[in-house]
Order: sequence, then C-alpha cells, then structure tokens
Amino acid sequence: MKLTGSQIIVECLLEQGVDTVFGYPGGAVLNIYNTLYQYSGRIRHIITAHEQGAAHAADGTGGCQY
Repeated sequence: MKLTGSQIIVECLLEQGVDTVFGYPGGAVLNIYNTLYQYSGRIRHIITAHEQGAAHAADGTGGCQY
C-alpha cells in the first residue's frame, strides 16, 4: 500500500491520539487539507482567521506541546 506524504502526516497525527487540528488553508498545504477531508470522520479540523490564531487555539486546548 503506497501512501502520499499527506496521508502519512494525518496517519501520524492519528497514531499520536490527535483528534482535532487548527489551521489556516493556503497553497502550500492544500494536499494536506484534501487528506483531512478524507479523514473527517476521524479527525476534526477547525479553520482559524490566521496562523497565529491557530497556534493560540491549539495552545488553549493543551494540544500544542513545546
């Protein structure tokens, strides 16, 4: 079974127990967004107004670990 890079990223997120991601769609990550849509039953995506908002949202839920 061959996986795309986007599928590998989402599968790794699921392996780590991630159930929600925050993000801001753009040209560089459109393939990841297509894959997130395919996995929408297993992982929830919340669109934010800008990139910094996504980081603050993830930090507020305990999802961002530095």
